[in-house]
Amino acid sequence: MKISDIIKKDRIFIGLKAGSKRQLLQELAQKAAQVTGLSDRTVFDALLERENLGSTGFGGGTALPHARLEDLKEIYGFFVRLNSPINFDSVDNRAVDLVFMLLSPDASGADHLTALAQVSRLLKDEGTCEKLRQAVSEEEVYALLNN
Repeated sequence: MKISDIIKKDRIFIGLKAGSKRQLLQELAQKAAQVTGLSDRTVFDALLERENLGSTGFGGGTALPHARLEDLKEIYGFFVRLNSPINFDSVDNRAVDLVFMLLSPDASGADHLTALAQVSRLLKDEGTCEKLRQAVSEEEVYALLNN
């Protein structure tokens, strides 16, 4: 599985405004609802339930919110670069500005874990993150995510 298998150019958002983690998750849920056909409330509740287990902000200004949802048929990825960093209760207490959301079918097991690992490796690379912060277009971000 490659990142290009789970993210498309129309699921990349540069300069999104969100004042809080909750507001960001609501925005992401609305964007996901448009693509997946699920209700935004269903997506939001699943994301919030996962966040309640522990923050998906894993340091370096990055976060990887994710959830498994019963009615999905495939894995969906969404990337957001926030206009301004927000508190995400990250392990390093650093505000987050790069967010990759992953939504997977409930029965995706190993594929979900593989996708999480790939995105995690990508977002832990400081050089890649700096390039993502400097990118001027969704196309440029897409190329960086799939390089």
